Amino acid sequence: MPETGAETGFGRREMLGAAGVAACALALAGCGGGGAKAQPSLKGKVIAKTADVPVGGGKVIEDLQVVVTQPTQGVFMAFSSICTHKGCAVSTPKENVIRCACHGSEFAADSGKATKGPASAPLTSYKVRVEGDGIVVA
Repeated sequence: MPETGAETGFGRREMLGAAGVAACALALAGCGGGGAKAQPSLKGKVIAKTADVPVGGGKVIEDLQVVVTQPTQGVFMAFSSICTHKGCAVSTPKENVIRCACHGSEFAADSGKATKGPASAPLTSYKVRVEGDGIVVA
């Protein structure tokens, strides 16, 4: 004979609640970044050499998930290289535009602001400074 809720100490509400908690845990695990690794602190780290970042363009540093740009001569910017739309990696900036090949979003190389959707949020920015020939996260 199957056990009833009274015999196990769990009623229908408790069982449904436990199932709901399990479903939420699975959903949260699925949102965990799809294998994305935790990013170490970039503060104080040289992320690129100034000579490697062209004026009007930039360079993607894949292992750090950062894109460095030089919108105008001597001005360096750094942003997350992960698109704010669906988490795809952006491509190397050209003509002062950072593009995401997955869905066509575009971001301004001088601000990280979304200029063409579907992304609407800006790329996360990092404050940087030049030390010698290196670009360092401040």
